[in-house]
Amino acid sequence: CAAGMVLSVLVILLLSVLYEAVKMGKAVLLRRALLALPRSLSQEALTEPHQGDSDPTQGSPSLMAFPISFPRWFWFHVAQTLFHVVQVVLGYMVMLAVMSYNAWIFLGAIVGSTLGYFM
Repeated sequence: CAAGMVLSVLVILLLSVLYEAVKMGKAVLLRRALLALPRSLSQEALTEPHQGDSDPTQGSPSLMAFPISFPRWFWFHVAQTLFHVVQVVLGYMVMLAVMSYNAWIFLGAIVGSTLGYFM
């Protein structure tokens, strides 16, 4: 029975470390996504269409906002969403384990969170 308890504490410790790693990975991904955003809109997109232009999307930022091919920042956003789902699931798993009101499980979660943040 003691081996099962030790294993439970180690699993909770590893889940807490993984939670912190996912949290840091999400922050790194956010920084990369911000770097992938375009610096500014082109001046052509901000100007009014000329009299002779037949293309209705030219010069209209609202119509040009949804390009046909997805830009790189969109895929960063998809990855951030997946990281968020994993982080929420791990957080609830650790919370449920802590709610068992076992002091050893609680200490395993605290030590795992500390180690995960430190690394």
